[in-house]
Amino acid sequence: MAAARDQLLDVIRGLMAGQSPPLHALVVPSEDAHQSEYVSEQDKRREFISGFTGSAGLALITMNEALLWTDGRYFLQATQQLSNRWKLMRMGEDPPVEAWIADNLADGAAIGINPWCISVDSAQRYEHAFSKKHQTLFQLSIDLVDEVWMDRPPVEPRPVIVHPVEFAGRSVSEKIKELREKLLHEKATAIIITALDEVAWLYNIRGSDVDYSPVVHSYAIVTLHSAFFYVDKRKVTAEVQKYMVENGIDIRDYEMVQSDVSLLASGNLKSFVHGENDINVEGSKIWIDSASCCLALYSKLSPHQVLALQSPVALPKAVKNATELDGLRKAHIRDGAAVVQYLSWLDNQMQENYGASGYFSEIKGSHKKGISATKLTEVSVSDKLEGFRATKEHFRGLSFPTISSVGPNAAVIHYKPEASTCSEMDADKIYLCDSGAQYLDGTTDITRTVHFGKPLEHEKSCYTAVLKGHIALDIAVFPNGTTGHALDILSRAPLWREGLDYRHGTGHGIGSYLNVHEGLTDRFPLYYLSSSNFMAALK
Repeated sequence: MAAARDQLLDVIRGLMAGQSPPLHALVVPSEDAHQSEYVSEQDKRREFISGFTGSAGLALITMNEALLWTDGRYFLQATQQLSNRWKLMRMGEDPPVEAWIADNLADGAAIGINPWCISVDSAQRYEHAFSKKHQTLFQLSIDLVDEVWMDRPPVEPRPVIVHPVEFAGRSVSEKIKELREKLLHEKATAIIITALDEVAWLYNIRGSDVDYSPVVHSYAIVTLHSAFFYVDKRKVTAEVQKYMVENGIDIRDYEMVQSDVSLLASGNLKSFVHGENDINVEGSKIWIDSASCCLALYSKLSPHQVLALQSPVALPKAVKNATELDGLRKAHIRDGAAVVQYLSWLDNQMQENYGASGYFSEIKGSHKKGISATKLTEVSVSDKLEGFRATKEHFRGLSFPTISSVGPNAAVIHYKPEASTCSEMDADKIYLCDSGAQYLDGTTDITRTVHFGKPLEHEKSCYTAVLKGHIALDIAVFPNGTTGHALDILSRAPLWREGLDYRHGTGHGIGSYLNVHEGLTDRFPLYYLSSSNFMAALK
């Protein structure tokens, strides 16, 4: 597989040379047309061409080199997965991609990009870096990776589902009314919403277009008088059709969003529901979030029309309403019960099958491996955990692939065990389980690190340092408005004193039956400190 993938690099270089103008480099991001962190199988272009399966990263193919940028969570994983034709570029240590291009490619070089898969922010940052050598970011009409991806997974029309107000807490009409008030406050006549979880939250819908994330591939445009929902209409049931009409939302084909943005820019976007144009008032603006809006849609607007601010949907989505908070607590209680059931079952299994001494014993057990015919693996035990969760009310699936990892594997921050290659459980080694679930009333993410025998003194020292970090955050008192970045040092200081650290953030927000990673951690102290930090420190 790796050899065949490497051969595709040469095929892509042939396609690059055949473009007009010929391309000196091709950028292959991880993101889809909505700048999602987690994408559907058919959108995993960077994974397909590089072989690196992590959720974050960017590939750059030049006529002579292939480079892969990723962050500290994935350094070890990328080293294991990339072939020798690829060079790993470590974010935070190596120059960012735009600086590398500006420094290493010729004057006037053309760098190709799929304009749907790059945000406005990223594109403008690239263009600024390229300007000193008159290099250009060239928008491709076709994705060159798609041209060589012969067995690319097909799009499956999975149905849109209405998310009941009993779980959402607020009606669509309330949310749209509040959104329009924010448009008026900023003197904007419309907003283009591109982030999948924001569309889902605003319209109280959910779906299954992306594994583990209950979202629908869709866009929304909301004006002062109209609302539009862009989606593959094969996904729209009679119930959803009725629901949208009742809420004054015009359903359009997914592909129409580009032409409708052009109509919006000219003041000619007409609603079938309201039967009128949303004509721009002189000097008014069209709101976009430049971190999530793609270059393809932005290019349909005149720069003077654009109001580039953080999406007004982001904050009310992050700050949970009373119903969402109640659901979050209830979901975590049920989920916590499932994890306790699992750990109790696993403790017994490790004692019975491997002679382990158990969680709380300081006496080293006999570890008579093989005393039972039952073999436990990273995958088989994680399947058992999913089974416990599946018995709980409102369960709808996992919120991310379970990171079930033994010994050295537990140091791979986003390790994904495979049945054919995963490790067997071992009473003499640390076991980390980082997992979560989706429930109709909330999303969960919980990590536990355990040892079934007697851990080493160094392991205990690292674990204790992480515990101190937990306590430091738990007892912190801080002024209103303090950001997550300002609190981060509290969790790391105990590890720093031991010469330790971890190559990832300290925590993240969680959606309400939405994405397991929710943004705004740079603005709000939405923290969790997991025992995966302990394994990262150990590494």
